[in-house]
Amino acid sequence: MQISQNIDLTDDSSCTVYYEELPGWLRAVWLGYVDVAEAYAGAGHLLEVEQQFRCPYLLNDNSGLRGPWFDSMDWLSQVWLPRAMALGLRYVAHVPQPGGLAGEMAAVHYAPLPEGLEIQVFDNITHAEQWLREMQAAQPE
Repeated sequence: MQISQNIDLTDDSSCTVYYEELPGWLRAVWLGYVDVAEAYAGAGHLLEVEQQFRCPYLLNDNSGLRGPWFDSMDWLSQVWLPRAMALGLRYVAHVPQPGGLAGEMAAVHYAPLPEGLEIQVFDNITHAEQWLREMQAAQPE
């Protein structure tokens, strides 16, 4: 179920957020050239959605991005992730834009992430979805 879509009318870049009841996770799909202001706005809106759904699982899909992505790991680890965790987020499967896998993996590895949060970086959506399913299956009933 699509929850929201923010589109930049100047270049058609967008962030669309879905709640997928089955399998039970949020999916953020970023497309086009997303500038810094759009990235912060999209991340802020994603917090609003997390507040509504209190979902521990997020698939963050950047595979449709083009151009440079803003250097956000410090802000994410110090500001956004703690807020998202306070709302219930625990597992993030992240798919970077093409060619960005190594850099994203290094950024996540060296970032001071909040305790109790797991972030994994994947080269494709299928592997990201599989990992989220595994995390769900590992949770006690």
